[in-house]
Amino acid sequence: MTDAASSPRPAQQPGTERVLVGRVVTPTGVLDDGVVAVADGRIAWVGPRTEAVAAGYADLPSDGAATLLPGLVDVHDHGGGGSSFPDATSVDEARVAAREHLRHGTTSLVASLVTAPRDVLLERTGTLADLADEGEIVGIHLEGPFLSEVRCGAQNPHDMLEGDPELVRAIAAAARGYLRTMTVAPEVPGVVGAGGVIETLVEVGAIPSIGHTDASTEQTEAAIASGVAALAAAGRPGARLTATHLFNGMRPLHHREPGPIAACLAAAARGELVVELVADGTHLVHGTIRSVAELVGAHVGGDGAVAGPDAVALVTDAMAAAGMPDGAYELGPMSVTVAHGVARLTEGGSIAGGTYHLLDVVRETVEAGVPLVDAVRAASWTPAGVIGLDDRGGLVAGRRADVVVTDADLRVREVLRAGDPVDLTL
Repeated sequence: MTDAASSPRPAQQPGTERVLVGRVVTPTGVLDDGVVAVADGRIAWVGPRTEAVAAGYADLPSDGAATLLPGLVDVHDHGGGGSSFPDATSVDEARVAAREHLRHGTTSLVASLVTAPRDVLLERTGTLADLADEGEIVGIHLEGPFLSEVRCGAQNPHDMLEGDPELVRAIAAAARGYLRTMTVAPEVPGVVGAGGVIETLVEVGAIPSIGHTDASTEQTEAAIASGVAALAAAGRPGARLTATHLFNGMRPLHHREPGPIAACLAAAARGELVVELVADGTHLVHGTIRSVAELVGAHVGGDGAVAGPDAVALVTDAMAAAGMPDGAYELGPMSVTVAHGVARLTEGGSIAGGTYHLLDVVRETVEAGVPLVDAVRAASWTPAGVIGLDDRGGLVAGRRADVVVTDADLRVREVLRAGDPVDLTL
C-alpha cells in the first residue's frame, strides 16, 4: 500500500452524497477539525474543515463530539452475535456473525475456522465462500489443522494433522479464491520444506501464518525464510507472512529458549512478517501491547511521516459470544464458558477466543498508551495491506467509503460501508 499524506482537492464535487465533519483519523495523522466527503461509494475528499469551501463543499459547523475512523479490517474472527463461523451450517447463520461485527465498525472481515475433520473443514469453507460471494466477508482464515498438539489452546488436538499439501489444495478449491491465510506450526512434519504446506499456501494465493506452535527459534526462522522465499518466487512483492495472535498459543519467550516469539518479532522488524495482537486486556496486558507496538508497530509523526516496520495488526480472535451476555457457547467441538466477558474452555480453562469487537480492541490499545493514529492504522491500513485490499483501509481520497463515525470515546454512532449506511439495530 502507498501512504497518502493528504488527499487531492478537486474544485467541485457535484455528486457528493455525504459530507462528514469531526476529528478525522487518517493513516498518517489526525485532523482535529476535518471533513470527509463521500460520493458514489468512494471517498471524494479529506481535509481540514477550513479548506472545505475552497474544495467545493458547504461550510459546515464543527462537530467536536464526532471522531471519523476508516472502516476496520479484522483478519482473525471466529464469530459473534451468538453465531460461530466454525459451527455455521448455513450462510444465514454465518451472516449473523458477520453483521454483528459490521454494525460495530468492522467493514471488512476475514472469517476464521478452527481445526476440524477434513469433511467439516471443506463443508464450512464452502459455506463461507458463499458468504464471501455476497460481500459479507472478504476472505477465509483456517486456524489449523497443521498445529501443535502441545499448544492446541482452545482447539481439539485429536483433529490436528501432519502437513498435507493436497488438503491445502482441496481447501483452496472449496474457498474459490477466498482463502486468505492459514495458521501452521513450523515443527509439524510436512509444513516446512520443498512442496510442503507453506509453499503450497503461497501456490494457492494464501499467506502462511505462524501460530499454535512449540517450535524453537531456529525452526521458526526456517519457516519464515521458506515463506519469504516462496512469496518472492511467486512474484508477490511486499507480501508478508503473519504471526497468529502473537504470544497466545506459543511457547513462551525465555532468555535461554527464545522460541517462536523472538523469531517472529525479529522478522517483523525486518519487514517480513506482521504480528497479530489480540489487544483486549485479557489475551495481552497493556504493557505487552504497548511494548510490541513500540518495537514493530507504525509510528506516525506530527508531520505525517511514518516510521517503524508497520508490522502490527490488531485482531479480535472473536467467538460467538462477542456482543452477547455471559453463558455457555461452542467453538467447533469445544464447549466454552464466558464469565465476566472472558471466554474459557469449560474443561481445562484455556482462553477460548475473544469477546470484543475490533473497535473495542482499538479503544483498549489506546488505553494501553498507543497513540490513536497508530492504533487505528493497526486495525485498518496494515491488515488491509496484509490481505491485499488496496482499495480500502484508510480515509484517503479514492478509497472505498468505509467510514465509522464514533463519539469522542470511540463508541459507534454510524457506520458506512462503500458509502451505504449500515443498520445498527440488526
